Amino acid sequence: MKKRSIILSLILGIIIGVFNSNAQDNITENKDITALINKKRQYNKYNGTGYRIQLYNGLERKAKSLRSRFQVEYPGVYTKLVYKSPEWKVQVGNYKTRLEADRSLNEIREQFNGAIVIPL
Repeated sequence: MKKRSIILSLILGIIIGVFNSNAQDNITENKDITALINKKRQYNKYNGTGYRIQLYNGLERKAKSLRSRFQVEYPGVYTKLVYKSPEWKVQVGNYKTRLEADRSLNEIREQFNGAIVIPL
């Protein structure tokens, strides 16, 4: 009796496993979804999504002096001075991933306290 129930359980398990694996193979790709994903990739390639490091947010005079100080210490890094009323922002770098930005932030924070990573 125990052998029969074990064999039945085993056969039932195999049948359920086969049907379950066949159910996952019935995925159909929608051409519209594929086209939309390709459009998004092209958009990101040209317009970019990424991160910058913001060094300062405040007065114009201090923002400009901080930007020039940063350019002296890190000559090859892109810097941008942004004005959004009523504050000036100093943003540096163009990073594709958050990980890249965080790595640079660790180096930059040694000289510039209060720097943060912001998305574009």
